Amino acid sequence: MTGSTGKKAGDTLAKGEARGGDSFAEDDMSASTPVLRISQLDAYELDTALEQLVWTQLSRCFQYFKPGFLTPCEAELKALLQLLLWRFTVYSHGATVGQSLLNIRYCNDVSRAHGFQPLIRRQKLWFGLWTIGEKWLKERAYRLFLNRPAESPLLKVRRILDIFSGVAKVASLLNFLHFLRRGRFPTLTERLLGMRVVFAGSPGAHDVGYQYVNRELLWHGFAEFLIFLLPLVGAWRLRARALLAPPQRELGPPGTECALCGEWPTMAHTAGCRHVFCYYCIKSHMMAEVSFSCPCCGQEAQDLEPVKIQMEMTRFQ
Repeated sequence: MTGSTGKKAGDTLAKGEARGGDSFAEDDMSASTPVLRISQLDAYELDTALEQLVWTQLSRCFQYFKPGFLTPCEAELKALLQLLLWRFTVYSHGATVGQSLLNIRYCNDVSRAHGFQPLIRRQKLWFGLWTIGEKWLKERAYRLFLNRPAESPLLKVRRILDIFSGVAKVASLLNFLHFLRRGRFPTLTERLLGMRVVFAGSPGAHDVGYQYVNRELLWHGFAEFLIFLLPLVGAWRLRARALLAPPQRELGPPGTECALCGEWPTMAHTAGCRHVFCYYCIKSHMMAEVSFSCPCCGQEAQDLEPVKIQMEMTRFQ
């Protein structure tokens, strides 16, 4: 009995070690496999779209308030929303929303340990401070220095901030060029903090689904077929037969109504039948359709000829 119990315990321990070894091997593989550059940039775009979506939803809550109600504290509200997103994404799980959707996450590239190493608390705090604080400082500084007199000492502070901002932009550009070359650290903040993007799990093979592509090709071909077919059908003729005949449209006395718009004809013209049209009505329809037919009698339109209309004035007593 004791021997069988010890054997079962040994088997359980061996299975646990095997599972642990598999997880470590998977982490090593995910940390060593390079992430595509487009995936890292797509994650950044998804995070930006999410921030804009959340801000739009918040703004709609105050759409019936006085215009400009949120303007005085807009920078602080945006910083608060970004802080909440950072708290429940990077700080809690070590990955942004966009990275989670693309199965990637941050790892500690500064650590000398082998395999995947999660971010430490200091890296997360500095990342939140730089990303959120930089955006808040830009918006708040613009309003702080707006409409200041030339002798104000704040203008010197603004010049210093402009110099630092220019240097940071140049450094960010150089870092992005290096990222395109090496495929690591798309932003300057990630490079300075040693936050490298790796796969969250085993990368595996990506199965490409062609259902969406086939559907788009099908609808594209159907649209091209309709564009080719509709001019040959004669939409106005079908419309006249389906809607206006039979019975034919009742017009007023000859020459008193346009057969297209039903109003008094402006610059009255005829197109080969007894009905009268406004010049702009008949001309625009004939330009839109080569074989235009009269919507009342169905006769194909010919050359336009002006018509003189005599108005009878009736004196009411």
